[in-house]
Amino acid sequence: MDYELKIRSITSQLPEGTRLVAVSKFHPTEAVRGAYDAGCRIFGESHVQELREKQQIMPEDIEWHFIGHLQTNKVKYIAPFVSLIHAIDTPHLLREVEKQAAKCGRVIPCLLQLHVAQEETKFGFTPDECMEFLSEGEWRQMPHVRLSGIMCMATNTDDEEQIRGEFRRAHDFFLKAKEMFFADTDSFCECSYGMSDDWKIAVSEGSTLIRVGTAIFGPR
Repeated sequence: MDYELKIRSITSQLPEGTRLVAVSKFHPTEAVRGAYDAGCRIFGESHVQELREKQQIMPEDIEWHFIGHLQTNKVKYIAPFVSLIHAIDTPHLLREVEKQAAKCGRVIPCLLQLHVAQEETKFGFTPDECMEFLSEGEWRQMPHVRLSGIMCMATNTDDEEQIRGEFRRAHDFFLKAKEMFFADTDSFCECSYGMSDDWKIAVSEGSTLIRVGTAIFGPR
């Protein structure tokens, strides 16, 4: 498989400041190695055991992003090395990340997951819930986590205008949160949305991290 060609075809279309997360979940380490050799350095995984296994045998300069629904009892296994947790969907989870990061002597960057899609199965804060959480300020007492932006998933639909509207809603929330709570914080800068089928729309609506798997690795 020509990973270099596929990766270049995507990265060549990304504006400055937008990065590619190669979603390697359920793909073997040989595939990860192929994408790594083609220049990828950020990989996204959504199962803790699989992430740990790959992290132990792959090069140390990889940024491992956890992009799936994270159970609180699994945080301790990735806290020593994870570069970014994309899907903080409850205050309880953020508290656990703070606890485990403190044990490791680390500060772990995290994104707040917004629920903007129509499916009930999606996790995350509604924008109103997330604004309330930020307003309450408990996160300010967590020195071992760094809120670095937002993440969302669009509705699984062919309606591009609906997808665009959901991404735009997420980006509007990001801008409002930035102004209200992080105006003096350069690290609150990431918007993680856009996958293989909709990343071009996501980029046009302000995404800084696109999570692409199938378009790089093929179907699982």
